[in-house]
Amino acid sequence: MRERFESILGAERVVSEPAALDAYNDDYSEHDPVTPVLALLPESVEQVQAIVRLAAELRVPLTPRVAGTNVGGLAIPPQGGVVVDLRRMNRVIAVHAEDMVAVIEPGVTQQQLKDHLESAGLPLTFGFSLGPRRSSVLANLTLDGLTNRSVKYGSMGEWAAGFEVVLADGSVARTGAWALSDLPFAKSPFPDLSGLFIGWQGTTGIVTKAAFHLAPKHPLNERLFILAYSTRGTYEAMRRLCRLETCDDIGGLSWPTGKMMLGVPRPHPVPDDGEPRFFLYVDLTAEAHEELAYKREALRGVLEALRAGGEKFEDPLDVSTLVKINLAMGKFASFPTDLDFLTDHPGKGLTWIGTYGPLSRFDEAADEGVRIMVEHGVAPAIVSRAMKDGHFGVLRFLAIFDKKNPEEIARVKAVNLALLRAMTDRGFVMYKTPPWALRELQSRIDPGMWELMRRVKSVLDPQGILNPGKLLLP
Repeated sequence: MRERFESILGAERVVSEPAALDAYNDDYSEHDPVTPVLALLPESVEQVQAIVRLAAELRVPLTPRVAGTNVGGLAIPPQGGVVVDLRRMNRVIAVHAEDMVAVIEPGVTQQQLKDHLESAGLPLTFGFSLGPRRSSVLANLTLDGLTNRSVKYGSMGEWAAGFEVVLADGSVARTGAWALSDLPFAKSPFPDLSGLFIGWQGTTGIVTKAAFHLAPKHPLNERLFILAYSTRGTYEAMRRLCRLETCDDIGGLSWPTGKMMLGVPRPHPVPDDGEPRFFLYVDLTAEAHEELAYKREALRGVLEALRAGGEKFEDPLDVSTLVKINLAMGKFASFPTDLDFLTDHPGKGLTWIGTYGPLSRFDEAADEGVRIMVEHGVAPAIVSRAMKDGHFGVLRFLAIFDKKNPEEIARVKAVNLALLRAMTDRGFVMYKTPPWALRELQSRIDPGMWELMRRVKSVLDPQGILNPGKLLLP
């Protein structure tokens, strides 16, 4: 098998040495490692086509992977599988500045695309995930992740304008307007077949190019942090600010998240008396100083109204001021950023239950999540964000752990299971959902949905070679 893949790619782009393959056997999470039999590094769509055709002939499962920064085990291959490492396909194909559309390959990182736009002098930007700078923009898009622009635009999949995708028989298809137009301006007006490759975790095709919308980059911007002293106050502020439509980003970090960011690796699960419960953060951007002043005043009005109702908030502090007080705050000065307190700590382990859900239920859900994490002896680190003008939001519970410590692995597995059950009971839905969580939820998900997913998978991948096992699909 190795020789046949080498005939397609050349020996230098086929990884077969056991020590080198270990780099592909896990991610940040607690999922059990599985070492692939090979890792392949294509550099063109034609090579991906040839790989898929040969895999179909040999009945070899393929798992696409880029940076390996996932925490759901989604790029860990099945036993006997082959990893398709797409990092070398890293070209920014085009930026259509007037139409605010970019076309990129899978290996384009967040930092790379930001640098490309800035070097071209384009007043354009895109949504950054809280993943490392080296994270793949395309991967976050196809996994429908969140970004720092989710308040206005929703999850990342909503930015998609079309895909170039290699199907399980090695053929290539383009979706959206790109199927006809040379400029991939939107998923419409054709049937939205781009959705066949968003949230499917690589089980329906290997996306080799993505077209997606960019956003205007305004000359004036402020990132403000506000200490909040109750869960209810934090999320009521978030809900009210969404209705004003004045903020680019609105999020909340629980007190342990803030402490970890400031250098406390394992904060105590219970806050000290008088400590804030959350750090509310808000991004404001504007074209003119008068516009920025109005947005500041609108924020002040929301905080004053909530104070009048008994809530406690400190006055907003600009992140540049906070950086002068503590350099660690520089991690939040601009995006993308490497949150090394989560990804580069000595134990190397990071896990989460990340959910999308209705903002109206955030107060109760967050308090219940805190209770569960404290009960398990885990610092209740929460990252939350309003999305799509407040129609929903992300509520994510984080835990770091030592990947070499079985007791810590068992603890985070237990807390994740308890959190998954509690959030599902409240109508929240886990995103980037790993197989273990879907097995837990299988009896609760609409059976018609399961059957429809199986039918789609069987049509697009009849031999079951594309990332089998993910989404519990063959």
